[in-house]
Amino acid sequence: MRWFVRGDVDGFFGLALDNLVQLLVIVGLCGGVLGFPAELLYGAILPGVAISLLVGNLYYAWQAKRLAEATGRTDVCALPYGINTVSLFAHVFLVMLPVKLQALDPVEKGGFGLDPDAASRLSWQVGLLACLGSGVIEFAGAFVAERLRKATPRAALLSTLAGIALSFISLTFLFRTFAAPVVGFTTLGIILLIYFGGVKFRGGLPGGMVAVAVGTLLAWTTGLTTAENMPQAGIAFHAPVPYFGDVFHVLGSKFLFTYLSIIIPMGVFNVVGSLQNIESAEAAGDSYPTQPSLMVNGIGSIAAAFFGSCFPTTIYIGHPGWKGLGARAGYSILNAVFMTAVCVTGAVAYIAWAVPIEAGMAIVLWIGMVITAQAFQATERKHAPAAVVGLLVGVGAWGSLMLKNGLRAMAEVSGRSGVSWDDIKDQLLATLARGDTYVHGAFSLEQGMIFSAMILSAATVFVIEKQFTRAAAWCVAGAALSAVGLMHTYAWGFADTVQDLNPHWPWAVPAANMWAMGYLAMGLCFFLANWLTVKGESH
Repeated sequence: MRWFVRGDVDGFFGLALDNLVQLLVIVGLCGGVLGFPAELLYGAILPGVAISLLVGNLYYAWQAKRLAEATGRTDVCALPYGINTVSLFAHVFLVMLPVKLQALDPVEKGGFGLDPDAASRLSWQVGLLACLGSGVIEFAGAFVAERLRKATPRAALLSTLAGIALSFISLTFLFRTFAAPVVGFTTLGIILLIYFGGVKFRGGLPGGMVAVAVGTLLAWTTGLTTAENMPQAGIAFHAPVPYFGDVFHVLGSKFLFTYLSIIIPMGVFNVVGSLQNIESAEAAGDSYPTQPSLMVNGIGSIAAAFFGSCFPTTIYIGHPGWKGLGARAGYSILNAVFMTAVCVTGAVAYIAWAVPIEAGMAIVLWIGMVITAQAFQATERKHAPAAVVGLLVGVGAWGSLMLKNGLRAMAEVSGRSGVSWDDIKDQLLATLARGDTYVHGAFSLEQGMIFSAMILSAATVFVIEKQFTRAAAWCVAGAALSAVGLMHTYAWGFADTVQDLNPHWPWAVPAANMWAMGYLAMGLCFFLANWLTVKGESH
């Protein structure tokens, strides 16, 4: 099999477009939501992304060539690889944004009292820590991936992932779609036609490329993008450099323990998701060894962290599709070269200006819809209620974030943005409760939401299967995580609520005790059901 064939060009456009959309999202979220300065975004994060994409894309291309030589075949397609979309959003909204807000808080209100640049750097450093943790889990998971997948019900894994996809990805971009309907509706229509309607454009034009091209044209003609917004920095080479000092600066801090409830589940999801995509490739005729494939995926995320990127990598879904286009090994190499070029030269700034995120947001919205749908399509029909439970937790946590954003905006508009929430928490709780919004429950749900979704969904699966003891065991796990503060406990800060990890024995803390006892009480109900109930009809 040759390194490059005609089909690699088609495969390259598709994979590069997927990766390019991730870059546009990174630029939009890091620059807009997190407020990172340009030198941090273009000088550190994007060069780190380039290193992580080089590591995986070149390895998987070599792996495909090697498999072709070993089997004597000429139709072997490399595993697709890139930035993990769900981890991207989880790290921004569940890790880096809370750190940034706490860093800006005054010291007397429990914050760090940092200036905006220092707060951005700390937020970035903790993002590196989260990426490193995910990479280590991905690497270690290569040795236990199969056991991890068998221990956790599929509905629990997929619905937890779907909760993030439906809320933090899909709903966020659905709002942007309605905010720019001419661009949003048109591109969404194209994506629905191609990916859900199962049709192709004449001439073999990739649907994603057509959607982005049409969206870009509409963005310019409707004034969404203008020449006045053109970046002024110019093209400049930003060499990837290691940031070991920044990683080790926060490695031994409290942040590692604080965000374990995000890092561990996301790392496990990356392992299991990549494993499923390797199986998908095998079903398409390309049998790759599981262990080295997952190990390199983890190495890519570790390299990302040490070279400045906060965003883990993953083996992408869609291998059969790229193979069907005729892609072999070369499309992965082309993707590595292209993504490196746009990341280290700062060209992403011009691409983000010329091709606004609105032009590609339909693709991200589609990704969120597919992940959400998979929670029901890839699980047993009788486990659908368990999938709904996982979704509810994710949507609830996103609703909590929206509520906090609204409260901060209202405070800023009214000129009271300097008020600490800790000073007005009783009034805030009572006022919202009168409107049937129990914000205490929303804020507690937000902390450790990934663990919560997985535990409640898994327990529901085993209740449906009438394996009540196993359901009770998952509740005990929830009690243990709540007791040590990895779920539900939160502290009032300066215009935010953050996870509250008390350094003392947790059972002495009423807040931690309350949720832990709740999980134990639910587990006791399940356990006693072995003797106190008889088989009846399911509803």
